[in-house]
Amino acid sequence: MTGSWNNLQVPAGVRDLLPAEAAALRELEQELVAFFQSWGYQEVLTPTFEFVETFQAGSPAGDEGRLYKFIDRQGRILTLRPEMTAPIARLVATSLRREALPLRLCYSARVFRYEEPQAGRLREFHQAGVELIGAGGVAADGEIIALAVETLLQAGLQDFRLGIGQVAVTKGVLHDLGLPQEAVARIKVALAGKDLVGLERLVDEYNLTGSKRRQLELLATLHGGKEALEEARANFIQTGAAAALAGLERVWQALAAYGLEKWLFIDLGILRDFDYYTGIVFEGYVPGLGVPVCGGGRYDGLLGQFGYPCPATGFALGLERVLMARGEGQGAGQDGYLVAGRDLAAVLRRAQELRRRGVTVIIDGESQNRQEAAARAAARGLALVWVD
Repeated sequence: MTGSWNNLQVPAGVRDLLPAEAAALRELEQELVAFFQSWGYQEVLTPTFEFVETFQAGSPAGDEGRLYKFIDRQGRILTLRPEMTAPIARLVATSLRREALPLRLCYSARVFRYEEPQAGRLREFHQAGVELIGAGGVAADGEIIALAVETLLQAGLQDFRLGIGQVAVTKGVLHDLGLPQEAVARIKVALAGKDLVGLERLVDEYNLTGSKRRQLELLATLHGGKEALEEARANFIQTGAAAALAGLERVWQALAAYGLEKWLFIDLGILRDFDYYTGIVFEGYVPGLGVPVCGGGRYDGLLGQFGYPCPATGFALGLERVLMARGEGQGAGQDGYLVAGRDLAAVLRRAQELRRRGVTVIIDGESQNRQEAAARAAARGLALVWVD
């Protein structure tokens, strides 16, 4: 083999999945897609890369710095998909625009973002999610949030909380600050990152006082249930977002009546990291995991950028993050059998019988006796079947 050892390493932000990890991820992926389908969502698949214009419609807040871009032989700029909402919006606006609304679509796919790698944040990762296209109002928002909660439960998580915000309220407060666009962008970054120290510095830097300071601080710190909604109504009613706040309250009441209140809390500082969100947004958190395990919200303006204006909402889960939260996948044992013996034909027949029961079977053709086969089976975490 020629070349340096470095050529055998994978780039920063990507990783190999070993057998136990790959099996855990694939099982979770299949389970979630089946669960989405039980709610009436149909699976779609989109290309791994598309023209960059698809993602400029819903580019990450600030710039396109997180896109993996390249040029084809015709000189057109392409990019690996950084998320799935924009491609599905394009798909609906083209191939599905004659279908009756609302459309309920689901997916499981790899996505790619050039980010600073850290625990729970890779540059290539798996997402599974849903998009509810052509449905606006409280019923659709309530369905998506309820599905998000039940999906996390289906994925085996119990100790999680889902924060719910309203982008229209947040944007209303930021607009009323009367600051230049650059200043608002800096404040948005601090809010999105939950950087309270940085936000305090910006408040002082831009000489925000009185109600403006109070409202901005509330965006960052207001958390809770019904009482948080009441405080928000008292403080944000003059921001021009009263209707949006009333809609958020109706969604909260519906979810509480459904029995999901124990997993929910209000957090008006949630902005998400894409500019296309227009209404209710949410993120799911698990103790010990420093990044959201899921997130989504309403994006009523995105499909209009593809020539097919209609309301929409949805969410996505990071599958690697779910597995991290469950503490599974790394070095897990493998359920199944190792079949060995001196008669190869008998071994093959026995393995076939076991596979027909839906179990994993590995044939051992190297062991010379039962004791050696037992050691091989134990090393693999398999039960031994010795064929005499």
